Amino acid sequence: MSGPGAQPADPPDHHRPRYHPRPPRGYLNDPNGPIVLDDLVHLYFQSRPTTDMAAPVEWGHLTSEDYVTWRLHRPAMAPVPDGPDRDGCYSGNTVLDDGRIRAFYSGYRTDSPYQSVLTAVSDDGGYSFGPPSQVVPDPAPEEDAIMFRDPFVWKVDDGWQMVVGAGYADGRSAVRHYLSADLHEWTRLDDLAFLAGQDGDGPEVGDAWECPQVLDLAGRSVAIVGTWSRARGVNSVLSLLVGEPTRLSIVDHGTNFYAASALRDGPFGPLLFGWVTEGRPASQWHEAGWAGALSLPRQVWLDDDGSLRSAPLPTTAELRVGPATRASEARVSPQCEIVVPSAGARVRLQFGDEEYLEVICDAEANALIIDRTGASSRADVHGGTVTAPDAFDAAAGRPAARIFVDGSVVEVFTSAGRVLTTRVYPVGAPPWRIAAPDGCTVWALAGELPSAVGSAELVAGGASA
Repeated sequence: MSGPGAQPADPPDHHRPRYHPRPPRGYLNDPNGPIVLDDLVHLYFQSRPTTDMAAPVEWGHLTSEDYVTWRLHRPAMAPVPDGPDRDGCYSGNTVLDDGRIRAFYSGYRTDSPYQSVLTAVSDDGGYSFGPPSQVVPDPAPEEDAIMFRDPFVWKVDDGWQMVVGAGYADGRSAVRHYLSADLHEWTRLDDLAFLAGQDGDGPEVGDAWECPQVLDLAGRSVAIVGTWSRARGVNSVLSLLVGEPTRLSIVDHGTNFYAASALRDGPFGPLLFGWVTEGRPASQWHEAGWAGALSLPRQVWLDDDGSLRSAPLPTTAELRVGPATRASEARVSPQCEIVVPSAGARVRLQFGDEEYLEVICDAEANALIIDRTGASSRADVHGGTVTAPDAFDAAAGRPAARIFVDGSVVEVFTSAGRVLTTRVYPVGAPPWRIAAPDGCTVWALAGELPSAVGSAELVAGGASA
């Protein structure tokens, strides 16, 4: 807008992620059901059109050919008035059923103590889903379940298997297990995994496990769960070897990764997506008009110690714009990648005179530390430090650290396959400055969403098609 009486445009929201996909506005949380059909990956996610948490959850919808630049479509699923998902279409996954994409998900009703396991089919290649039907019964009253939600279905030689997250009043967190020959009739088996209470100094087990995912890695079956507690709500994402439920490992060592969603098979092997949660008060994201983002997809593998390790996809290089530059004293936009070739380096991202983020590759301790204590002059946003142990492997052929910055989102991958996801909210506007040792490089990354906010099709990481 220009001319007499024109109002100045609001400054860009430098906290807003650009290449981590999300809708132009509203509240985003769990990723759901990534699936490949005709060389196109479909990714769904829980979405509300505004930040009003009373708004029913829909399934937002993204597609991509390279897994890093995304086209945003109209929501693929919405609650059916007075149906079994009347108050929200919650988490689940998708499978191919005779060439059609079939969704399994949690139907939310405020008048039910549980989220029922529902299924719905798409007849248009995954762009919309038909009416839902329930496939397994809710827990019986005598089971004393405090949680039951989030189905995950996968193909096996003798049919199909399903897991559902659960928790019980006696303190057990569990992954319930079902078997089917046809995706319609399901038989309950013994729980795939369960753990009673918290023992020792390991990761927090929580009061229930949600968003269970199952991958086959290195000849082992690996369950991935989100830990939930009555006191804190969502906690962290853990992995465990099926048959060894006490052998728990942290999937992401940061502060803002939750609700992992798995793609079991694809051109890059098994992948995980996650919800990048907020690290600021709700009043701030209500004012901004948006909250939440989806993580970069991660290749995952099982380490010799039984822990899940992660790396960014090779196609993240498609986001790079222009040549690499020396990181030392570089000035950068809020969308960049900083590459640290070897451990022993300290990288500082300077947001302003007093605001900065430090990433420390401590070779002696074999640990990567993200220090956010000075990242914002605001006292009401998250700060502090996070650490990933056993962080570096000089023989892996990967940089000691790849630091992805996208507005307020920071994802760091280490050479040994550790990953940390966190959030920072500096007041200082870009460009920002980097101080880093010689040998570190920085890339600008593409990621501007087009300005046509009301468009039904938007691209993260490129222009509108």
